Amino acid sequence: MPSPVNKADPSSISSAISRILQEGSIAVLATLIEAPASASSVGAKLLVEQSSAHGTPIGSLGHAELDHAVARHAASFLASKEETRVFHTKEFAPQLVGYAETQILFERIQQEPRIVVCGAGHVGASLAKLAGLMGYRVSLIDDRAEFLNRELFPDENIELIATDSWSGAVRDVVGDGRGVSVAVVTRGHSEDEQCVRAIIGTQADYIGLIGSKRRTNIVLGRLRDTGAAETKLEGVRAPIGLDIGAVTPEEVALAIMAEIVAVRRGGKGGSLSAWRRTNVRVKGKG
Repeated sequence: MPSPVNKADPSSISSAISRILQEGSIAVLATLIEAPASASSVGAKLLVEQSSAHGTPIGSLGHAELDHAVARHAASFLASKEETRVFHTKEFAPQLVGYAETQILFERIQQEPRIVVCGAGHVGASLAKLAGLMGYRVSLIDDRAEFLNRELFPDENIELIATDSWSGAVRDVVGDGRGVSVAVVTRGHSEDEQCVRAIIGTQADYIGLIGSKRRTNIVLGRLRDTGAAETKLEGVRAPIGLDIGAVTPEEVALAIMAEIVAVRRGGKGGSLSAWRRTNVRVKGKG
């Protein structure tokens, strides 16, 4: 993260946030909410972008050394997947003894989550509808226009894209991939391969591929044989979704969204009550 500047009026920060959201970028907004040593600075803000393309952070918390410490910590906060969190300065900059009890609110600045669904069959249609209900912006792609009838998808937040070119359509809608989850749930190997090939080099938050182990291995093997980087292929969730014993299209969609949410939020995907059964077994042994 670059070094911050000292001054910025609120309109500068607001304008920068608007630009960040329009670009699909990511940033951290840090707000001083309690400052025992400097009450006059409460409410001060510092905006730190994930990318340094736009130069130094905007604003100031009132003290240069505090600004620098917060700018450095912003990267760790983003990596945590949290949306908001209040930190005491001593948690991330113990060397700043004078600001140890200062409290700073960190907020992730990012567009609402997006999902691109490749394939509008039974699973794809169910997935698009479920993602829409969960507040995701959805793009649903298929080469069969009759599967993309607006009457089937009345939610206007679901973008319907009929195309003759899977790779072109997927590449256009995914862009650089930041903030985007992609679920490849098409009807065949060829379509799967075209979609994954189009996005394998992006920074997509999540790429999942539907199918059995055999089917997904065939697709990934073809990509490997034509030069796709192994590190990128390892990041593809194939078969897609969490193991919840899903059978129906709606259940499969639920398993996929559960995995997408787990990746986005940093969840483990396990049972929240597993500890209870572990404790019972341990007590039984005693």
